Order: sequence, then C-alpha cells, then structure tokens
Amino acid sequence: MGIIFDIKRFAVHDGPGIRTTVFLKGCPLRCAWCHNPESISAAICEVPKTVRIGDKIFSENETVGREITVKELMRELEKEKIFMDESGGGVTFSGGEPSMQPEFLNEALQACKNVGMHTAVDTSGYAKWEILEKAAGLTDLFLYDLKIMDDKKHQEFTGVSNMVILENLRKLSAMGKHIQVRIPCVPNITLTDENIAQTIDFLKTLAYKPTEVNLLPYHNTAAHKYERFGIKNQFEGTKTVLKQELEELRMLFVNAGFNAQIGG
Repeated sequence: MGIIFDIKRFAVHDGPGIRTTVFLKGCPLRCAWCHNPESISAAICEVPKTVRIGDKIFSENETVGREITVKELMRELEKEKIFMDESGGGVTFSGGEPSMQPEFLNEALQACKNVGMHTAVDTSGYAKWEILEKAAGLTDLFLYDLKIMDDKKHQEFTGVSNMVILENLRKLSAMGKHIQVRIPCVPNITLTDENIAQTIDFLKTLAYKPTEVNLLPYHNTAAHKYERFGIKNQFEGTKTVLKQELEELRMLFVNAGFNAQIGG
C-alpha cells in the first residue's frame, strides 16, 4: 500500500514520450522554491484551503493524499498504455521523494516492468544507497535533481546536506544507468556563475555522462498552492525565468561536452 497525492496523465516533461506520472507523498527536503508543497508531509493530511470568489474568501479543509495498492494503481496505468506504447513513453514515479516509500515503489516498478512499461524515477537522490540500488534494477531512467553544489548553501535552502546526493549520483553513474540530470534554475540560488561552474566540474567526474542535462526554468505557477494552503511563499514576487534567458547557460554545458536542453 502506498500514499500518493496525484496521478498526471499525458505528461510530456517527465521523461521520453507520453507518460503517466505518479506523485508519491513525503519528502525529506525542504526546498525553498518547492513547487509541490502539499507533497512534503508523508501522511494523508487535512490542509486548510482558502478560495477567493470575487471579494469573498471562503475557508475549508482539503484532503491531500490517498492510499492505493499496486493492483489499483496498475488498473489506472494500463488505461494509458496505448499512448505510452505509441509514443515511446511510460510511467514516471515522482513526488515528493518516491524513495521514501521504497517497498511500494519497488513493487510498482516491478509490476510496470511485468507488462512492458518503460519506468522512470524522479528523485532528489537523498536516500540510503541500498534503496536506490534496489530500485535501479527496475528503473530504465533516473531523473536526478542536482541543485546546489556548495554544501552549506544546500543545507540552507533545502534543509539537508548534499553529500549523500552527490555520492548516490556517482554510484548510479558507475552502474551505467541512464540518467537525466535536472537542474532547477532558481535566480540567485542555483542560477549563479559559481554554482553552474561547480556543477559542470562535478558532472565531468562521473563514470558515464548523463544522458541529458535538463535546465528547468524557475516558474511561479505554484504560488496559488501556497495561498490555498496557507503556507508562506519565500519566493513571492520572484519572476519566472524565461527559456530564452537560459540559452547561454545551455551552451556552457554543451561546450563542456554534455547534451543539454532547456526544460525536460
């Protein structure tokens, strides 16, 4: 039994082809720019929600999360299999942090593999190596977040050290796994000359190059979630980073020998 908070169909930014993305609840990180703040708690919870209609504001509780068995999940996923097969897509497990529910994740990955579905795991990499190693045997592609290289700054803006994250990425690369490294481009935090240079230098040390480096422009589309759930938004007023603003950055990765794309 797992706890999820959403299933997104026809996803095109969570791996190749048309995919179904399953969002698991629970995350050990507290990223200041988090776009899924409702995913942080591992438990099903009641979250205060405010709704504005004209000049009136209404308050109510919203249930975030639901229990689901792998069998129930597969019934939902198999409805989309024709789109996956025709487009070269599959299933992506995201969150939150999917490795926080390792038994459910591995059972679901195995069930997907049994019916020929391409599998991807979107992870922060902040997990015990034994958990990622076991999932690796059932995963076709890792979407691996790489945020801040300086450990002190990583702790400041995510709440955890990056040492485990970097070491796990080294180990997955040494296994020869297909990895798309995803870098959230957050103004003045990850999007600095120093952090980008350090990131490129680190990626050069991996046993195998990432399949792709995805530069993910910061956007403020999650602002309504913070408002709805009554959560303080540390990035209120921060402007969305436009894709064209990242072309020069993309070329830095390309010139360093990486296949880099804006978005992903």
